[in-house]
This record gives sequence, C-alpha cells and structure tokens, in this order.
Amino acid sequence: MKITFAALTLCKGGAQRMLVELANGLSQKGYDVAVVMPPQGVIEYPLHVSVIRTKGPNITANDIPVSNIIVSNFYTLTPICEQASRAGRGTHVRISLCYEPGFLPDHEASFKSYHSSKNLVVLSNWQQQLIKLNHGIEGSIVPVGVSRNFRNLGKRRSKKRLEVSGIVRMQEGGYSWHREQEYLIETFTALKKKYPRVTFNLISPPNEVIVSQALHSYHSNRLFQSLKPRDDVQLNKFLNKTDIFVSSSTYDTASLPGLEAMKCGAALATVYSGGNTDYCRHGENCLLSYRHENKLFEHISTLIENAQLRQKLASEGEKEASKWTWDRSVNLFELAIKRFMNRR
Repeated sequence: MKITFAALTLCKGGAQRMLVELANGLSQKGYDVAVVMPPQGVIEYPLHVSVIRTKGPNITANDIPVSNIIVSNFYTLTPICEQASRAGRGTHVRISLCYEPGFLPDHEASFKSYHSSKNLVVLSNWQQQLIKLNHGIEGSIVPVGVSRNFRNLGKRRSKKRLEVSGIVRMQEGGYSWHREQEYLIETFTALKKKYPRVTFNLISPPNEVIVSQALHSYHSNRLFQSLKPRDDVQLNKFLNKTDIFVSSSTYDTASLPGLEAMKCGAALATVYSGGNTDYCRHGENCLLSYRHENKLFEHISTLIENAQLRQKLASEGEKEASKWTWDRSVNLFELAIKRFMNRR
C-alpha cells in the first residue's frame, strides 16, 4: 500500500513530530510512504521515508503521486488533497492535528475545509467531540505518543535546588497566542520573588530564539535560566533536571510537552487545554486548573512546598505517560485508514 503525506513543514513541534512518527512507523511496517513538501519546507526530525519536493513554491494536486491513501493535515492542504483524490489519485484522509477555526485568523476557510472529507483522524476525545458538534463528523481517535528518547534517568535525588521548567515558543506569526506565554512568564516572575532559591527554566528551540525578539527577551531575563535543546537527547536531559513542569496552554488537541515531562519523572502543573484531559487527572497525576481560575501560581507553590505530593504526582504521571507510545499511535492510524478504504 502506498501512503502519501502532504506537509508544509516538519519543524519542531508536536504536530510535526506526529506526522514524522506516523510516516516512519508505517514505513517500518512495510508500507510505501512518501512525504510531498514545497522546496522551502524544513525537516527538523529524523525522517526515514522518501521526500518529494514540489517544483513550484506551493503543493498542487498534480504534485500528489497516485497512492492508496493521501493524507492532509492542515486546512490549506485539505482542498488540494481532496482534488487529487477526486482525480483518482487515492483516498483522501484528513488528520486534524489542530482544530484551526478556533485559533487561526482565516476562520471561514478553515471551518469550511472540514466539509470536504468524512475520512477524519483526530488526536483526542475533546477534539472528536468539538468537530462532531460543529460538523457532524466523528473522527477516529489516534492519540499522540512519547518518544523512547524520553525517560526518567533517576538523577533528581542528587540535586540541591528545585527546578521548575516551561516551554516558550516563537510568538511572531500568530501561532502561539493559545500558549498564554505572558501568563507563564508573569507566574514565573512572581514565583522567583517568592522562592529565590528555586531555579526557573525557559526551554525553547535554539533556532527560534535567534529569530524571535520576544523569545530573545524572555531568555535574556536574568530571573530565568535559558535552555535551548538542540535535539531530543538534550531535551530529555533538561526534563530530567526538572522537578516541576508547567504548561500554560489553553487550546491544544493533545499537548505533547506535558506527557514528555511526565515520562521523564517531572510533576506537572497545567492549565486545561482540552486535549490534555485524556491523560491529566487533577490531584492524581498532576495539578490541573482552568485559565480563568488563575491557579498556576498556587499550584506551583504547592508543589514546591509539598515534596510528598510532588513525588506522588510525578510517579503517577510517569506511569500514565508510559502508556502513550508511538507504536500505539501508528497501529491505530493503520486501523483507521483501512476502515476508510473499506467504506468507499
């Protein structure tokens, strides 16, 4: 079976990581997998399938090779892949890595794009319900996974100072408003004044810090320690130094960073973002609050002061994260596309 993914970029990010993991995993299972990308599309994860670069700056229906399955993952690619499908090039399957109408400017186009194909894959129960409510389509859930590179190295006991970490990404371009990074920075600033001996880390991809004024400003703040992992190995090391990982995002279909931190043995304090409720259980494996409650400061303070609770949540979080494997994701995606082909 030939499976073709259309992708604009495979830069650092949970959505792009999932595409790479699915493509690589399906290839390992014996499928003929290709990724069609424009010339300017970057690849920042190890990709072990063939890459077809388009001759023009944009992907067109003619760039999609004849395949059994054609996978789109963004609202601008959906009509192109649907056009290729109607031209006989393969069955179109949309994997919704984010529900675009809720946070991107082009609401009308992104909303209408969900009416072109009933073959839909989603990442979480929350996202499945949201799309079913708005469009009447019940997507097949294929959850995210956590790379084997992320694991608890057992080095926290030798540390003398607690460390609290959060990820901040490039804000320019309008794709990060839902991360509520100003709220995260404000919370860390107030906590540093309350707990001067605690180390507060900001984690960002190094290439984004170079080009983003906002990130450069955050990382230049002497209240925080600047961490710029170049790969998963270094990120795993940073997460293993982290005692408490904090996520301030309010709108995520899955929210991968929290899971990765859990897998590395960090206690999680997080804001409700929709998709993270598939693995977050308040008081059991994390501390979870709604954004309007403004409880991040309180929850992080609790975890700093209450070592027993911190260790309990970290232990339960690690157990939960161990269930979230990319093998499971690949297997469920494989089942979904087979169902879509059978119902034509």
